Amino acid sequence: MPRWLPRAMVLALALVACFQLASWGFHQLITLLLNILIAFFLALAVEPAVDWMAARGIRRGLATGAVFLGTLVVTAGFFALLGSMLAGQIIRMVEEFPQYLDSVIKWMNSTFHTHLSRVEVQNNLLRSDWLQKYVQDSANNVLAVSATVLGSLFNLLTVALFSFYFAADGPRLRRALCSVLPPRRQTEVLRAWEIAVAKTGGYLYSRGLMALISGVAHYVLLEILGVPYAPALGMWVGLVSQFIPTIGTYLAGALPILLAFTVNPWYAVWVFGFVVVYQQFENYVLQPRITAKTVDIHPAVAFGSVVAGTALMGVVGALIAIPATATLQAFLAAYVKRYEVTDDLRVNGRGRRRRGARFLARFLARIRRIRHGERPSAPSKDEGDQGSQGGEGKGGR
Repeated sequence: MPRWLPRAMVLALALVACFQLASWGFHQLITLLLNILIAFFLALAVEPAVDWMAARGIRRGLATGAVFLGTLVVTAGFFALLGSMLAGQIIRMVEEFPQYLDSVIKWMNSTFHTHLSRVEVQNNLLRSDWLQKYVQDSANNVLAVSATVLGSLFNLLTVALFSFYFAADGPRLRRALCSVLPPRRQTEVLRAWEIAVAKTGGYLYSRGLMALISGVAHYVLLEILGVPYAPALGMWVGLVSQFIPTIGTYLAGALPILLAFTVNPWYAVWVFGFVVVYQQFENYVLQPRITAKTVDIHPAVAFGSVVAGTALMGVVGALIAIPATATLQAFLAAYVKRYEVTDDLRVNGRGRRRRGARFLARFLARIRRIRHGERPSAPSKDEGDQGSQGGEGKGGR
């Protein structure tokens, strides 16, 4: 046996053991790592507001606490309105359940020539095996549900704590990170951090502004139609439609459409039409103006990033997918060298479009000359040809 073989075997076994230990530790700490990742992006989102308050003489800890307190108040108010809406609808459904049951029984008796009664149906439902099994399973799962709720609250507190420290001690954290890097790397890290703060904060603030506009618009419509819980429904549509890209508006519009249908079926049609029209207005008018300087991502790229984030990390990935993609896109745009594109129809479009653009340019130039008091003259054939070729004639200016 060679002398190196036992040592090689021991080294290989040690490497395998270290890999297994690292894999076990990673799987045990995956929840904590995801919470830290969420907290990091949340701290990046609130850091512009914290910096703005700190520049005006407010301590970073106090400024961070004020931002988090405002966010907590808004979130609690939203869930309180949404909870009151759901509770009111549940109470209404329970109170009107006998009328619904009577109408269903009447329709079944007239259609299938049966002789059912409400008392008989209620007794059969209460004595059914599946209902008793469902109640028993629900009673047995109370402990599991309570543990899940407590675990979610603990994760929420963990995220809030880490995000508070990341935002409050942002300069100290960057100083500690740069202290172990050479000066050239420090510049790159600080530039990447600045891009991440700008894109993440810009994404959340632009989405928050569009959520406010969408919520107010849908609230006005629902209030005019007399749909109950219009403020909560407006907030629901605004938040869900903005933080779930592309299809969020249609998912958020399902709840107000359903409640409008309970008031009047034609109101549901009006709400559906308004949701579709507003989505087009937002895509082509509102969103390009608001997100042009913050998160300029193609809708297909945004939707694909959300799908990929959901597949990798679930709900957490869906929340941080778009700001992470915007940060990566801005970082690559800052370091990737770009070249001038050749003049080719395959990249510039068809020649017909170019001729149409030249015609529009000549038409606008003629309008400008008329507005400035110049006398329009019909261009000759040579002048028109020269203008169409991009010459220096009056038609090509």
